[in-house]
Amino acid sequence: MKYLCLVYLEEKILNGFPSHERRAISDEAMSYCEKLQKAGQLLAASPLHPVETATTVRVRDGKTSTTDGPFAETKEQLGGFLMIDVPDLNDAIRIAAQFPAARFGSVEVRPMKELGCAD
Repeated sequence: MKYLCLVYLEEKILNGFPSHERRAISDEAMSYCEKLQKAGQLLAASPLHPVETATTVRVRDGKTSTTDGPFAETKEQLGGFLMIDVPDLNDAIRIAAQFPAARFGSVEVRPMKELGCAD
């Protein structure tokens, strides 16, 4: 079963870490993703640029509008994702819990429908 793991964090907290600690977290995340990829469990993963680079798009009455920044003001922002393929939710939770950002943010695990528009 495919799962999308959405990694949320407070950018203020992450930016408050010393640069060597941020590098260590990034290196740990890369190593973990490599391990998952070698095990055949990782389909895709990527960090996102900071929230201030986001653009929200809406279409109302046929008119497109854009807003700088995220759709909602929240403490935690979407910081990245992992798309995994594992037998069940328990395996997905185990993988999410071992991702470094789960220690100071959160990882939302969502099953993916098989009716996607791209394969």
